[in-house]
Amino acid sequence: MHRTRFERLVEEAIATVPRRFRAAIQNLAVIVEDWPSDELLDDMGIEPPDTLFGLYQGTPLTERAWAQGNTEPDRVLIFQGPIEEACGGDEDEIVAEIGMTVIHELGHYFGLSEEEIEEVEERYWNGEPEPDDEAAPPARTPR
Repeated sequence: MHRTRFERLVEEAIATVPRRFRAAIQNLAVIVEDWPSDELLDDMGIEPPDTLFGLYQGTPLTERAWAQGNTEPDRVLIFQGPIEEACGGDEDEIVAEIGMTVIHELGHYFGLSEEEIEEVEERYWNGEPEPDDEAAPPARTPR
């Protein structure tokens, strides 16, 4: 899939992220990269056939000092190749996987525990509204 189309799917997936999360995001860049580098996978102890769909790089909000001033944006990397490969090119699955990946990485940005992230992901997959959300994202069926 062409990078521009994939980036549009990333935007579409971000729109399904619960409003309370989208509204609280500040100084965060979502970046599409082709594949995670071999060095990154090695650093994280990930061996084939395992790979990464996304990665949060930055300081979680819960760990920031009150005096933390102007800084470079935190980053959420979305890896196009692994997502497309896992989804077999199906755009609906790609959007759902990007959404799950973005939600997971935003969980790290907000300083949520893995258990809290799993709860948010479960509500996302089931199409359940988040607290204070006007509308739930469309229901999705896990692969």
